[in-house]
Amino acid sequence: MAGRQIALHDGPQTRAFNSQATEILYGGAAGGGKSYLIRIALITWAMSVPGLQCYLFRRTFPELNKNHIEGPTSFPVLLAPWLDARLCSINYSKMQIRFQNGSVIHLCHCQYEKNRLDYHGAEMHVLAIDELTTFTYTIYSYLRSRVRMIGIKVPEYVKQSFPRVLCASNPGGIGHTWVKAGWVTAARPNTIFKAAEDEGGMMRQYIPARLDDNPTLMHEDPSYYTRLGGLGTAELVKALREGSWDILEGAMFADVWDESVNFIEPFPIPASWEITRAFDWGSSKPFSIGWWARCDGTQPVDNDGQRLLEYTIPRGTRIRIAEWYGWSGKADQGCRLLPAEIAKGVVDRERLLPIYSQVRPGAADSSIWDKDRGDSIAQIMEKQGVRFLPCNKGPGSRVSGWETMRDMMKAAHTMPMEKPALLVFNTCQQFRRTIPELPRDEMRTDDIDTGSEDHIADESRYEITRARQGATKIGIKGV
Repeated sequence: MAGRQIALHDGPQTRAFNSQATEILYGGAAGGGKSYLIRIALITWAMSVPGLQCYLFRRTFPELNKNHIEGPTSFPVLLAPWLDARLCSINYSKMQIRFQNGSVIHLCHCQYEKNRLDYHGAEMHVLAIDELTTFTYTIYSYLRSRVRMIGIKVPEYVKQSFPRVLCASNPGGIGHTWVKAGWVTAARPNTIFKAAEDEGGMMRQYIPARLDDNPTLMHEDPSYYTRLGGLGTAELVKALREGSWDILEGAMFADVWDESVNFIEPFPIPASWEITRAFDWGSSKPFSIGWWARCDGTQPVDNDGQRLLEYTIPRGTRIRIAEWYGWSGKADQGCRLLPAEIAKGVVDRERLLPIYSQVRPGAADSSIWDKDRGDSIAQIMEKQGVRFLPCNKGPGSRVSGWETMRDMMKAAHTMPMEKPALLVFNTCQQFRRTIPELPRDEMRTDDIDTGSEDHIADESRYEITRARQGATKIGIKGV
């Protein structure tokens, strides 16, 4: 079999290959030559550095096989001359490419979070991840911890660039939010910067690539750009043509969340409004506490009785007025506070809120009432004066809950508002960070992908859809 010439295009591909950064994200738009860059880079580095251990990941085996073993620019085609000369070999059962100089390219997948532990003892000189946004932060951070290099002689002119991480991805997927925060919005494109120590401390760089950066595709399939225009909404087309990392088509709330109308300036809450706290429990994963106000038709006024808002808030509108997100500062990673510590934190925060005396129990995941050993989480928190009501977890409650949230978000788009809306004080930055880009489940498109950072979404859904026998109706008192 004749091999294909190994070469990169001038521009982003060459820039990524030659970069001094050690933790690169390449890509953005569809057709930017992401997977091809990874294959060329791994082949070149493996041939140049004897004994180099390269690990290439896709999330699932079918994706790995389809993208890197099959096709006209796959590993077998690119390596054909070296395979014929027996300078390298491919073991398809072990998914390894071995070179005569002792270097190996390991072709791997990590479908479930537990699979990351399969690589506990690995020494990865090069970690390459194709379609990074299909991975959770938990998987990625663990694999990155395996990146190290001992006893390998690297040519001086590239020594500072090893060990290294090379990732490629389009926007979207369960990892969209953490990938965007870690590279795309962390610095200007193409800028090399040092990641925080608790983020690995490597030299990061985001190198955007567009369709027109891949002249081979544009020459061999010139209608590809036009076909992208028929994929759906303007947001999706922009994402795939230009590599835009803004809110995407396919996110649960992409078409109904409008920051200019749903995200509002705080105002004093009328004394007659119901205010509740909602809770989604988490320890290794983040927990979420949200404080919600429900409009009873009374409009906010100042001390002189003058209306504070230019618009009228419909009765039944829910407003997220404060939040406490229990994370470590890393995407989808909890801070491991104990239930009693969370309860104390709730009390301390509510005492600082001007609506302290109005707060009543809201909805929480019914699992906090489970008694695995001794008192339940709910009982432990209640001893600190913090109570909750079980959320509705009946059949279809998730799907109907998301639809209710969508309807209420969209209700804010019409002025004057006629139906109960969902509004969020702009001090709730974690809601803003996690909610708008939550992806739909690929198999159940009317549900959110539970592998995403959905904890605030769940807490919000619990409270917005809770049964109307609320705390104020059944006479519950407490903090």
